[in-house]
Order: sequence, then C-alpha cells, then structure tokens
Amino acid sequence: MPSLILYVIVVEKTNLNKAGDKDMAKILIVEDDKNIVTNLTEYLSSEGFEVEWVAGQAEAIEKISQNKYNLILLDISLRDGNGFAVCAAVKETTDTPVIFLTASDDEYSVVTGLDMGAYDYIVKPFRPRELLSRIRNVLRRNEKNVSLIKLDNICVDTVKAIVSKNGEEIFLSALEYKLLLVFINNKGIVLSRNRLLEEIWNIAGEFVNDNTLTVYIKRLREKIEDDPQNPRIIKTVRGLGYKVGE
Repeated sequence: MPSLILYVIVVEKTNLNKAGDKDMAKILIVEDDKNIVTNLTEYLSSEGFEVEWVAGQAEAIEKISQNKYNLILLDISLRDGNGFAVCAAVKETTDTPVIFLTASDDEYSVVTGLDMGAYDYIVKPFRPRELLSRIRNVLRRNEKNVSLIKLDNICVDTVKAIVSKNGEEIFLSALEYKLLLVFINNKGIVLSRNRLLEEIWNIAGEFVNDNTLTVYIKRLREKIEDDPQNPRIIKTVRGLGYKVGE
C-alpha cells in the first residue's frame, strides 16, 4: 500500500491480532474528514483491526455507550462538538484507551488531552507506520493493566481470582469460577451446553456431565444474580444455550 499521510482520533482495548493475540482489536475512529477516515480505515483494516467510524460528538458518545471498543482514535475538532467531551464521556463509563489524533498542536490542547487520561497525543499529519506502532503499544499496555471485569453489579478480578457483588466478596468453587470466566470470555455469544461442557471438561478432577452442568449453572446464578429465577446476567436462550451480555 502506498505511503499515506493520515489524521485520526481515539481507540479502546482489544487483543492484538497481528501482535500475536487471538482476538481482533476493535477500534472506533471519531473524525469528520471522510478522506482521512477512508484512508485510515483501509490501512488499519489491512493490519488486522476491526474499524468503525463516526463523525461527531453525539454519535461517538452513543456508540461508546452501546458497544465495546479496544481503542478510540479521537480528533478534537468535530462536526457537532469536540473530542475533549468525547474523551470525558469515555473515561466516565469505561477503561477504553484513547489516542488523540488531531491537527491541534498547541500546548494547551496537548496538556488537556493527556491530563484527561488519553494514552497518547499524535499531531497531524502523521506517518501511518508510526501510528500503527503507537496503537499496538497502547493496546499492549492496556491489556497488561486490565484485570477487573464488570458484569452488572458483579466484579471479577482475574489476577486475584476474586469475585464480588455490590462490593462484597462472594465465594465460588473452582468449577463455578471457571464457568463464569467462560461466559466472560465469550460475552455476547450464545454458548451451547456442549460448548460449555468442552470448556470446563474435567476441571474438578472428574467427568462433568450434562446434569452436573445444570447444577453448576443453577448454583452460579444463585450466587451472582439478584433474582436467580429471572436472571439478568446469565440468560437462557431457549433451544440454543446461554449468553452473558449483548
């Protein structure tokens, strides 16, 4: 692909597809220049990223509230607002890393962006390969730091293997914890009973059959759901299996 001079915006944490991780990183570009967006989307897609784009502040905030991204590339000057407002909204509700990619190179803008929690601040025009390197570095750094996962009022610390509900620690058996991690790692995906059995096969030191799986799902729901009879976290998808998240 020919050398490009590009402009960009903000990105959030995903796994590095070309850096050896198994999942494709999902990037949101917040930019109102269609030429920049077209070139940048083509370039990042060719490097293995999943890319989405919005042009304005309102669209960006709506997207962020409805979807999870690994990284946000964010311009400051937007069609209906500014990138600082978007960054503030990101930091208020998520831990998604943000990279400012903007023509605003004055000291005030740089300091403001970094003080708001942006991982990096890149001034246009920029070299595509340098941008790519910075994106990968941010994703790697963020992946090392992310150990807390939230599901509704449940928080899972995957480093310490601690699960809490409304701030209070709850105790799960090894198989219950493994089952919860399987759901977390497949958020938004319908998991069949056969798939679940494959994932937790023999973790308890004995064969796990279909009836045992039913018992453990019931026990897990009793510990993490407010109303186990009407679960909000581990949902039953009739005829297909179970799903956590959208």
